[in-house]
Amino acid sequence: MKSRLDTEVQFLPGVGPRRAMLLKSELEVTTIGDLLHLYPFRFIDRTSIQQIADVRPDSAFVQILGTVVSSNLTGKGQKQRLSVIVRDRSGEMELIFFKGIKYTCERLRPGSSYLFFGKPATFNGRINMVHPEIDNPSPDGAPNSRCTLTGVYSSTDKLRNGGITQKVMNNLVSAALAYAMEDIQETLPEYVLREKGLVPLKYAIRNIHFPSDTTALAKSQYRLKWEEFFLLQLSLLKQKYVRSRSAQGIRMPLVGDAFNACYKALPYDLTGAQKRVIKEIRSDMMSGCQMNRLLQGDVGSGKTMVAVLSALIAVGNGYQACIMAPTEVLAQQHFADLSKYLKPTGVRCELLTGSTTKAARRPIHEGLEDGSVQIIIGTHALIEDDVVFKNLGLAVVDEQHRFGVEQRARLWSKGASGIPPHILVMTATPIPRTLAMTLYGDLDVSVIDEMPPGRKPVKTILIGDGKRPVLYNFMKRQISLGRQVFIVYPLIFESEKLDYQNLESGYEDIVSRFPLPQYKVAIVHGQQTSEVKKFNMDAFAAGRADILVSTTVIEVGVDVPNATVIVIESAERFGLAQLHQLRGRVGRGSDESFCVLMHGDKVSKESRKRLDLMCATENGFDLAEADMKMRGPGDLEGTQQSGLPVSLRIASLAHDGSILSDARSYAEHVLAQDPTLSKEENRPVLLELWDEKYDIRDFSKIS
Repeated sequence: MKSRLDTEVQFLPGVGPRRAMLLKSELEVTTIGDLLHLYPFRFIDRTSIQQIADVRPDSAFVQILGTVVSSNLTGKGQKQRLSVIVRDRSGEMELIFFKGIKYTCERLRPGSSYLFFGKPATFNGRINMVHPEIDNPSPDGAPNSRCTLTGVYSSTDKLRNGGITQKVMNNLVSAALAYAMEDIQETLPEYVLREKGLVPLKYAIRNIHFPSDTTALAKSQYRLKWEEFFLLQLSLLKQKYVRSRSAQGIRMPLVGDAFNACYKALPYDLTGAQKRVIKEIRSDMMSGCQMNRLLQGDVGSGKTMVAVLSALIAVGNGYQACIMAPTEVLAQQHFADLSKYLKPTGVRCELLTGSTTKAARRPIHEGLEDGSVQIIIGTHALIEDDVVFKNLGLAVVDEQHRFGVEQRARLWSKGASGIPPHILVMTATPIPRTLAMTLYGDLDVSVIDEMPPGRKPVKTILIGDGKRPVLYNFMKRQISLGRQVFIVYPLIFESEKLDYQNLESGYEDIVSRFPLPQYKVAIVHGQQTSEVKKFNMDAFAAGRADILVSTTVIEVGVDVPNATVIVIESAERFGLAQLHQLRGRVGRGSDESFCVLMHGDKVSKESRKRLDLMCATENGFDLAEADMKMRGPGDLEGTQQSGLPVSLRIASLAHDGSILSDARSYAEHVLAQDPTLSKEENRPVLLELWDEKYDIRDFSKIS
């Protein structure tokens, strides 16, 4: 029998086909069940009545109990305006209406009393309310039964113009509850509700929309958030559990001579964190199951070294390794670094990018097919059909959120004898723990959480445009000491003309302030050809240019130890994660380094908070947590909301971390008892996971 929750929302009283189309296009609500799962994002307290004399224009929504003194209609046609004066014991207030004037005029007769609820404003020095909601008071004059905590739902101009106001939404949800309440089925097993102290689903749904009091609201919110996280984590962990038992992996029991030769020749000791991560990776590669591991490490923490040694484990067991980078610049940087490290090993390593010539490609392709090329570094050129490996055993993907789903899937299919290679995903974008648990819930996560010894902190300074002469003098002093300087301009969209004008005029200004022959200035941006970009980057990296004026193409991977200053223009236009990435371009040598954040005249409160935070800490994970709290998970660099495995209806990664942790550990506990969720008691959960919403196919490949 069809559930009433599946009834199309247009058949609900007060909806109809036109409003149903609006609800679908604006809120993705097509059924009554969808409407009941559209939760209010905040609540207005309608439990109290304010005296008119106490109302302030900057107050939030207020409720007054007033008697109508007079009403005055002015204007004609669409310019009609109804002014109603109401009074209580403390004073008078004007109420303004532009719509529904005839009905309102007839209802608000002088001498009658009503509850008025709305947002106060001022006009000509007097406080008023425009289009307040009107309710009849209860007989004793106290707030009536409707005056409780009132939910506020997501809305748009189209919805409001189509007559779906907040009051209408409340009425629609109330009608939906009356119609379909009995068909709401419990989604969590009885033992889960009991052990976790959760309220039943029917109670939660009713009280999330129309709370009987603040306690009922809190219990309902907790239940719905916990369930959302629990089901999400169950889905991810179940997948990981199944894969760890069924996904055959290449067994790599040896370390090998090449690994030992490279390790012994290192000019420095690895950090404790690097050693720990290499042990975790080695354990995975020995297990006989496919490794799927995320390696998180702040800028400069030594992820590349971990990638090199992991690749050498594969080589030591007779397999090939590939390292895939998102840009040619980063691929070239990796190749230069690896070539140094691999000198004592005799391992053949090649570079393959889009700009590799046809003549140079042939021997590389042949070497990959016959196995003589043991490590290959490249861009998406590695996944082209004509690239065939003899026995690929390890794929390292750097800054993996920059690759598309299909691109990565093609790399997995190039494994030895049809067995997928071990996967190591690396990111220098610090991801808050709660987001990592959700984005990468089915991956094993390793974190390099300590910096190499001797690396000096970068001094971060915030200055306004007026201090530019002082900045230029400081830059000249640094250059006179033999140092180099990055200057970065925001480029939000490649085609944004204004940004290019800023970049070009900034470049001209720098060239005029730092003239030849004493100073040499290079410029790099996205509209240059690869050759021009490479020429200018190389000139700066080799020390032939003192200053590199650039867009954010230098955000990832450019390693110039001699660069000690980075100036970030219009820093208020960047997010914290990106500012932190850019700051990581300096401080790579032994000299003291500086990050100068330039801001314009008008900086919003939130931007100022971000910039101050940048000056206060260098810890990328602290910054990422703060960034998520300020802007929400959907806006973080590299972790767009579309990247989340499901859209969260009520839970927040930024604010509900403790609920997520609890739900995840309980999901692990449930799966330990019943890995396939086949026990009868877990049937409600299994039915929920069959919902398309939780159909997350091997999310490690689609994050």
